[in-house]
Amino acid sequence: MTTRTTRKSKPRSTGAKIHRTDILIVGSGFSGLGMAMQLRNAGLDDFLIIEKAYDIGGTWRDNVYPGCACDVPSYMYSYSFEPRSDWSKVWAGQQEIQDYLTSLAKKYDLYSRTHFGRALASGYWDEAESRWRVTTSDGSEYVTRFLISGIGALHIPNIPEIKGKDTFNGQSFHSAQWDHECSLEGKRVAVIGTGASAIQFVPKIAPLVSELQLYQRTPAWVLPRRNFSVPGSLQKIFARTPLLPRILRSAIYWSAESLAIGLNGHSNLMRPIENIAKRNISRSIDDPALRERLTPDYRIGCKRILGSNDYYPALNLPSTTVITDGIAEINEDRIVSMDGEEREVDVIIYATGFHVTDGFDSLKLKGSTGLELAAHWNNSGINTHLGIAAAGFPNLFFLLGPNTGLGHNSVVFMIECQIKYVLQAIRLTSEHQADALTVRQSVQNTFNSTIQRKLANGVWTNGGCTSWYLDSNGVNRTVWPGFTWQYWLQTRKVSESDFEFTGRRESNTTKLDTVGAHMAEKAKS
Repeated sequence: MTTRTTRKSKPRSTGAKIHRTDILIVGSGFSGLGMAMQLRNAGLDDFLIIEKAYDIGGTWRDNVYPGCACDVPSYMYSYSFEPRSDWSKVWAGQQEIQDYLTSLAKKYDLYSRTHFGRALASGYWDEAESRWRVTTSDGSEYVTRFLISGIGALHIPNIPEIKGKDTFNGQSFHSAQWDHECSLEGKRVAVIGTGASAIQFVPKIAPLVSELQLYQRTPAWVLPRRNFSVPGSLQKIFARTPLLPRILRSAIYWSAESLAIGLNGHSNLMRPIENIAKRNISRSIDDPALRERLTPDYRIGCKRILGSNDYYPALNLPSTTVITDGIAEINEDRIVSMDGEEREVDVIIYATGFHVTDGFDSLKLKGSTGLELAAHWNNSGINTHLGIAAAGFPNLFFLLGPNTGLGHNSVVFMIECQIKYVLQAIRLTSEHQADALTVRQSVQNTFNSTIQRKLANGVWTNGGCTSWYLDSNGVNRTVWPGFTWQYWLQTRKVSESDFEFTGRRESNTTKLDTVGAHMAEKAKS
């Protein structure tokens, strides 16, 4: 469906049902589900979720490659308001995390509020009605007062443009779209990429294949990590004594938080951690030349720090070859590297990450000026206030928006900070009896200049690497610079002066207004 771009016009009818709701959430991963659960807890029940897939879970639904697991300890990579006492391992696997999210979606009755198979196709702010009008991929239409993006950054697979890749006659797929019908046993398998996904699945497939070709552009720093099982007896103790897992969660948090010192302006403090990573290489790799190729020449933390005890042993197998010359082209049955050598291959697996800084381009939303979000950011660079609100886009909120990603701690902590902030912002519109609120451009500019100044001193800028944290202009639009408790301080209370409130709700009071007023009184008491 094509909508008119003028602000005061209504979309052309497609005959599809128009869904009206106070709050529309896009995505059902950790962000979207967490937002929906806290809306329930606040008594705000007039909301819907649209989800492009056919189940909840986001990245933990999609990434089902062998060995997929979280690289943040389970007790920290979970909601503080919905703790789980029976994690089977310190670093939970994909299925266990997906089961955790599924159980919560059932507990809060979120499946009934989720419209599956509907990706956000486009939308615009209707100035006359002070509403977002959204169209989804199936032609459905939604009219909503508040629009909350919970799409995250790791949901659009990035498959690089390589000459001839479409002529390959064998099977090929991205790690986030794992083809479980494709048997790798006895096959010649090429893995392109050596990031967070590759170090998890390479050790699982290496013993199965007849030949593993690992194409590495830049080596990663990989720390040793043994994934301990949590004894059943300890799980029972945690269940009977809820304070204990909370203490453990706090210990994990502050331990991880200490890394922020080295990442933000004191990179020399990371040298001891680099030495641990180097010993991880030397104890596992026999060939000195291979050791050298696997040792990064940049400061640890410049790219994502990884952890594995079995990655390097998999590369030490005689059936594994690490190629660092780059790929010149792919043809019907082989890969040609830059040095001219041709290697026959049966299956190609792309472990090449996701569209991160350009991932928000999928949100084809037009704000109060009629300018689309992607075009707006192409002009000014990707920027928001606190990674949550964007000037010129009323009643639009981002969860895990620009510059709120982390390189040292759990993003679930950041998500919870943002959810509380959004709830406060919704409450403030009710207090002001307003239709909408929009962050002031000057406030947004100040926030972005401050964090970019801090990022200039960080290891992501001065560490000697180029990472997916950076946009096409080399500007870090992904990572939060500093401690996460500093982010908590900045988001724990919405400053009214940061926003402009528009419209007056003199009639048609909704449940959101009533509950918002109750929230306001509760906050004052």
